[in-house]
Amino acid sequence: MDMEKRLRDVMDRSVEERQIAGMNLLVKRDGQEICYCQCGLADREKGRAFSRDTILRLFSQTKPVTAAAAMILMERGMVDIQQPVEDFLPEFAGQQVLCEQGCRASRQQMTVKDLLHMTSGLAYPHPESAAGRYADSVYAQANRRLRTENPMTTRELAARLAQGPLEFEPGSSWQYGASADVLGALIEAATGRCLAGFMEEEIFAPLGMEDTGFWVVPKKQERLAVTYETVRREDGKNDLIPYGEDHLGIQSRMEREPALASGGAGLASTLDDYMRFAEMLLGEGQRLGVRILRPATVRFLTGGQLSAVQQEPFHRQVGLEGYSYANLMRVCKNPARAGTFTTEGEYGWDGWLGVYFANFPKEKLTILMGMQAKDGCTFPLARKLRNVVVGSLC
Repeated sequence: MDMEKRLRDVMDRSVEERQIAGMNLLVKRDGQEICYCQCGLADREKGRAFSRDTILRLFSQTKPVTAAAAMILMERGMVDIQQPVEDFLPEFAGQQVLCEQGCRASRQQMTVKDLLHMTSGLAYPHPESAAGRYADSVYAQANRRLRTENPMTTRELAARLAQGPLEFEPGSSWQYGASADVLGALIEAATGRCLAGFMEEEIFAPLGMEDTGFWVVPKKQERLAVTYETVRREDGKNDLIPYGEDHLGIQSRMEREPALASGGAGLASTLDDYMRFAEMLLGEGQRLGVRILRPATVRFLTGGQLSAVQQEPFHRQVGLEGYSYANLMRVCKNPARAGTFTTEGEYGWDGWLGVYFANFPKEKLTILMGMQAKDGCTFPLARKLRNVVVGSLC
């Protein structure tokens, strides 16, 4: 049985069992397409099939693009990775850190590196701590204001997050959180340009990523996949219902140009568009003669790792044994400890609704998957599919 047949079998079974409504998958090696597969529906209610030009909400798969944007500024001498965040965003001066007595003044300044490595102490919304609850209140307000005359902006989101407590002293631990959103605001402050415009001019337009951006224009709305939530029926079988709630300050329909360009979760794209970005990284910053980053910059971007003290909570919270984390991506350091087939140096990230990105630099291989299913129910499926690819090609 060839690789494509195995992939299609796994994908079709997931649709039949209603784990997902539909998906697509693209694999390229050394610039050559190895396979493209699609199955199921992008819109069950309208009977619209998943297709090659289906537009997907990237959510956290936005983060590697934001990291690349930060690298552009480092190359130009506009940002130093060890620089305090407050040099660009003064609201981050005098941060408070959670402690047993409540809060205390931070002894360490948050740096740009802390934002890139998720060692800032900034939280995403969660109920377990005051930092998580405060972040929840900020993002909830951003959601409420999305369609008003006074939507929250990228810079305002960062300023409001700065007013809350940090989970820990910057640099002393690791936690997945709002760091990339603050990094997006920092890029705006450093350049004097909006994040959306900066990415369009410096990354998307040069690479020909015509379907990538922070919103989906009216003429492309029919190509945007519907998000589905899996629910259990009384007979024990799965069913799928549309999920349309706004999340992290991002419009579910992405129908309006947003004031808040979320560097952590705001982009929409297609597999072919994101492949252009992935191939640029595999090409050491260049694709088809268009250079975005220098080779040394790409090696820095894709080869970092956490310190020993930061690594422990990364494994505990994420479960990526064999990997480290740097520049808003996982990086494989020890394939023997990994829970999936992989090779040393593999890097990438995924998104809340099931999009998935992995680059294998030694093999010049890229795997991309597109799904739109709520709450990470697609993660086991993504692991199965990448095991088929890596087991066949590496």
